[in-house]
This record gives sequence, C-alpha cells and structure tokens, in this order.
Amino acid sequence: MEKSLVIIGGATATGKSDLAVRLAQKINGEIISADSMQIYKYMDIGTAKPTQAEQMGIKHYLIDELLPNEEYSVAVFKNMAKTALDEIYAKDKIPVVVGGTGFYINALLNDTDFTETQINTNYRHFLYDIALKYGSDKLHIKLREIDPQAADEIHENNIKRVIRALEYYYLTGEKISSHNKEQLAKQSPYLYKFFTLTLPRDVLYERINQRVDTMMEKGLEAEVRNLLNMGYYKTLTSMQGLGYKEIVEYIEGKISLDGAVSNLKQKTRNFAKRQITWFKNKTENIPINAADNNAVSEIISELERFFIY
Repeated sequence: MEKSLVIIGGATATGKSDLAVRLAQKINGEIISADSMQIYKYMDIGTAKPTQAEQMGIKHYLIDELLPNEEYSVAVFKNMAKTALDEIYAKDKIPVVVGGTGFYINALLNDTDFTETQINTNYRHFLYDIALKYGSDKLHIKLREIDPQAADEIHENNIKRVIRALEYYYLTGEKISSHNKEQLAKQSPYLYKFFTLTLPRDVLYERINQRVDTMMEKGLEAEVRNLLNMGYYKTLTSMQGLGYKEIVEYIEGKISLDGAVSNLKQKTRNFAKRQITWFKNKTENIPINAADNNAVSEIISELERFFIY
C-alpha cells in the first residue's frame, strides 16, 4: 500500500524550511531534510540550517548527523531518508521532505537503484588528479562534451558527482543522464504531492543577497576558520559547498573579503536559477507563491483534496 509523503521544494531563499515547519505543525508531520549540506555538523551558518528555535519542536531528520569528512551522496541520502520514513510512519505521522537538491528528492520518490556498476580506481584517481592540478572546471567541460544534460544538472564544484558521471560513461559507454532518466520512469512507491515554492526572480535575488549579508553578520568567516582549524581540509566535498569555498579563498589571500562575498552572492543566484529550471521541469509539482500568507492553507487544501492528509 502506498504511503503518504509531502514534498516542499524550490530554490534557495524561498522560505522552504519555515513553511515546512508551519505545515508540519498543522498536519502532524515530521521533517526530512533533502539538502546536501545541512547533514553536516559544525556547518550551520553557511547552510542556512534551521536552529532549534526555528524548528519549533518539530522533529527534523538528516540534519547534523554526519561529520564534514564523512561520506554523503545521493545513495547515502536515500538510505538514510528511507530509515527516517520508517520511523515517521511508525508514529502515524506524515513525512514532509523539504529541500532544494532535486536529485535527492527524485532518488527518494522513485526509489532509484544506486547499485554500483563497477569501479575503475585508476581512472577515478586520474580524474581527481586533473581536478587538483587544473581545477574542477576542466572536468566539468569534459562532462559537457559527452553529456550536456548531466553538465547542466551537476555543478562544477560537485567534483564527486562530476567524476562519477565521467566514470559511468567511461565504464559503460552510456550517459549517466540517460541512466537517471530510466530510473525516473519507475513508479513511485509513495502517494505523494509535490509543492514548489516560487517567487518573482528579482525578489528572490534580493532575498539571496540579503541572506548572504546576514550569514556574514552571523559569523560565516569564523565558522569556516573553525572548520579549517578542526582539520577539515578545503578539498573535502563538504568544504566545496557555497559559502565555504569562497571564504576559504579569502582566508588563503586569493581574494578580498568583499570579493568573496560578491562571488558568493553571484554563485548563489546562479545556483537558484538552476534550481528554478529543475523544479519547473517537474510536471507533477504544484507551484505555491512563497510570499502568500495563505501558502500553508493552500497546501493543506490540496492534501485534503487528494486524500493524503
């Protein structure tokens, strides 16, 4: 029997976390974070992680569960999220999955099979060497040559996913985007409704700029310095996240602080643009105006209409 599941997606800075908490309070729900960065401990400001106060007593899963040097991938996310789902269903509560990492959301909804095809350690090390010597953009250019769709979906800073896509093509001769498309065609084991928060582009970009300024005021630089002092190297996947990489460049003297902040704002806006495109292509999603004070009520009305709640 299909089990109910609510998805709250959308670009960064649209207010997903806040809305999800208010929704969970109304529908007896608990929250699963579909964010690739909030899973890490000690990385609070740069990930816009909801504080205990902001969580309003609602149980959150997949937040503060791993150290910054621990493995986290879409496959790990799916397994951890399914465990969280079992816990939530056992309490007769409704899971609310919230986040902007579309690849993660898809993996959960479609129960994507991440069984490793095969591994070529030498080739993988070869690709990592290229990234270290010449920069991650070199690998991303190569990926765009063989699989433009995957290049559009995977940010160049996500070295691990870029390398996995190149490795998959090298080993199988198949584009990883084609493989992912096949997985998406699988029927979901869940009875779900997918809501996407939207805002006018100019409003969203202003929110993003303000969010970055707020992060700096809250101590993003100190957070990054603390991570480095704890021994978490800049080459870690977690340290490649937006906000962390830019501040590391400032700390290393490669760029001014103003320059780092400016870069972070621009890269975050670019990231939001890609998120908007991804969510627009999800034909089953229901757009919700994030600025509408009645957004939670609208979602609940939809859930009641489709017998999920």
